[in-house]
Amino acid sequence: MSDATSHYSAPLDPDDFAVQIADSIESFIVATTEVARGDEPDSAVPFLLLEVSQLLLAGGRLGAHEDIVPDERYETDTGPDLEVDELRERFAVLLDPVDVFSEVFDPYEPRRAPVACRISDNLADIVTDLGHGLAHYRAGRTTEALWWWQFSYFSNWGPTASATLRALQSLVSHVRLDQPLQELDGLDTDEDLAEDDLAEEAGRVMAEEIAGPLGLRKARTPAQ
Repeated sequence: MSDATSHYSAPLDPDDFAVQIADSIESFIVATTEVARGDEPDSAVPFLLLEVSQLLLAGGRLGAHEDIVPDERYETDTGPDLEVDELRERFAVLLDPVDVFSEVFDPYEPRRAPVACRISDNLADIVTDLGHGLAHYRAGRTTEALWWWQFSYFSNWGPTASATLRALQSLVSHVRLDQPLQELDGLDTDEDLAEDDLAEEAGRVMAEEIAGPLGLRKARTPAQ
């Protein structure tokens, strides 16, 4: 009996840690893929804010868990990773007015200048990492899947998701609080720009220009 057969022949316990993590990760991949289709652009940003927040709850559980050690010394080949180029391109179009944001990678490293990032790139990278572990899980290699998800949470998808969440939360806050946004107009994310360069590239974008297309609404003031 293969590993995959033995994995799915046994009933899955919904209270099992691995099952819960896998369900959260698979749900994120499915949900973000659906958002990227662009069928409901009016709810794209709020929905992404919710999905990334929920994913980071699973990440926090992995981060708080003791170190997970794979059964084998060398990682089993999972085959090709998920194809995410179309996902990346769809999000780049969907989020075009607000795709670029600035981020400091390590807040504990002194005097690090912000760098330009894209929400579309981040979401595609997160899905790639999560899909790699999901391939292990679906093949019945549960421990290896958990090891990969935990390792890549610390090394890549966790920081990437955290940065994306901050960008999405900031975007929603700017619009709901009726505060102008700063657009990184024409900024090339491949360039290594210092903080002053980022500030120089920034131009104003009023909330009204993106609130409707991205499904955001301003918060009402007490006087309204």
